[in-house]
Amino acid sequence: MTVFEELRNGRSYDIRNEQYQKEVHGEINRCRHLCWEINSTDPNDVQRIMQLENDLFGGLKPGTFFTPPFQIDCANCVHLGENVFANHGLTMMSVGTITIDDGVMMGPEVGFFTVNHEPDNICVIMTKEIRIKKNAWIGARVNILPGVTIGENAIVGTGSVVTKDIPDNYIAVGNPARVIKKIDRQGEEQ
Repeated sequence: MTVFEELRNGRSYDIRNEQYQKEVHGEINRCRHLCWEINSTDPNDVQRIMQLENDLFGGLKPGTFFTPPFQIDCANCVHLGENVFANHGLTMMSVGTITIDDGVMMGPEVGFFTVNHEPDNICVIMTKEIRIKKNAWIGARVNILPGVTIGENAIVGTGSVVTKDIPDNYIAVGNPARVIKKIDRQGEEQ
């Protein structure tokens, strides 16, 4: 089993562990270089950016695009659907796995954080997967913490810090984010 698989299955890891260093830091270095290339590419050279993003993620589904600049540490742990869009400034600390379904839209400077450290030993990390379901809309400067699921068609308001799951068809805002309204299927608030 790889370190990535063990982390996804709930194992904590000391970041000084030799196998962790080899596997995780190998992926971090690969992604850091590709993110640098993407972020250094002329923004009008969309074809080149798309080619590099395809290399970063090991293939992209139709309509999916991340606007540079962005930083992703472990793209091998990011699973993207079709028509996923991220505006500039995205940060993904993804060693714990991030799954984003079809049609998700993210505003500028959104952050995903699947990793935390043991309070008694900050060299030990633990991870929990983040999942964003179909057609969710994540507002600007939203931060999503480990283990959170954002429901289908949910909206998370600008500047929110999401510490708990948001159900399908609800709007959540604040720090910490809290559910404030239900949305009907046509997108009208109830």
